[in-house]
Amino acid sequence: MSTNSSSAVQNLRPTQAWDFLEQNPNAVLIDVRTKAEWSFVGKPDLSDLNRSVILTEWCRYPDMSVNPRFVEEMNEALGDVLPSHLLFICRSGVRSMNAALAVEASLSEQMRGADLFNVAEGFEGDLDPKKHRGGLNGWKAHGLPWRQS
Repeated sequence: MSTNSSSAVQNLRPTQAWDFLEQNPNAVLIDVRTKAEWSFVGKPDLSDLNRSVILTEWCRYPDMSVNPRFVEEMNEALGDVLPSHLLFICRSGVRSMNAALAVEASLSEQMRGADLFNVAEGFEGDLDPKKHRGGLNGWKAHGLPWRQS
């Protein structure tokens, strides 16, 4: 685990995130990608852990503008209880870090806390030399459970 020097959001590689989810039944994975990505690229599958992934868009397709209701929508999806551990995932780890930082700021304003984690590498990972995602690193490349609609 590494810590982002500007915040309390920690980075986990996908395999570390899976292990963390396995070991912490209270931990929640929040996929912040777009509806199009969930439909066409796939989603992490936590059914082996008897859990679901929370799906809340950080940016809206097609203009990729930040969703002004992200934190509110995430809280609605979580229900009445704030989990003690929140993990955020996107395509490559950039949007999910921004989403985690927004949640960190919101929790700080409310004087509430949770351990926040960014899944570095994301679901599809970095571009390979041929400019393709999904084979170099990321959730899918590590062989972690996922499914497609």
